[in-house]
Amino acid sequence: MTTPVSPAKLDRETLREEIEKKYCEVALNPEEGVHFHVGRPLAAMLGYDTTDVDWLPEGTVKSFAGMGNPLGMGAPKPGSTIVDVGCGASFDILLAAKAAGPDSTVIAIDMIPEMIEKTAQGAAELGLTNVETRHGYAEELPLDDNTADLLISNGVINLTPDKLVTLREIARVVKPGGRIQIADIVVGRPVPQDAKDDIELWFG
Repeated sequence: MTTPVSPAKLDRETLREEIEKKYCEVALNPEEGVHFHVGRPLAAMLGYDTTDVDWLPEGTVKSFAGMGNPLGMGAPKPGSTIVDVGCGASFDILLAAKAAGPDSTVIAIDMIPEMIEKTAQGAAELGLTNVETRHGYAEELPLDDNTADLLISNGVINLTPDKLVTLREIARVVKPGGRIQIADIVVGRPVPQDAKDDIELWFG
């Protein structure tokens, strides 16, 4: 019998506020340093093609933070609808827009206004007219059912206190036969409830 996974018992709004503070700094002052890798060195560690990294605006590259390369699991199809849950500085979603071409629909979602602004700036700098930004949360995606041919996410689901709610939302917005490509942290054994409930461990 499978043991149910209990979500973290913490104040979701407080968690969001603290995460927003942290990633606002990544958007505005990536050179100040955070406790995780960012920017071009991180992209190299994760195996991104140097040509792709060089194509992106430097501001996008500097504020890149992720856990892997979701597009390494498969390129988007031309003309498809692509959604990025937690787009951050837009590193992955701009590459997806390039790969899928101008006839694609690209929707970048993030809860941090500074990251949304950075995404819009990056798309404008590259002359991409098919990138749309939306403010939203992974647990409450601002999308209709069956929207995405491809949904990507990079290092965001681990920051949501209730993973099952988030995954149900992802399943809701992906079309039948669509693809979900996620790069994130995975643990091989249960996390103690007291650790999940300690908000300091989420953003410290």
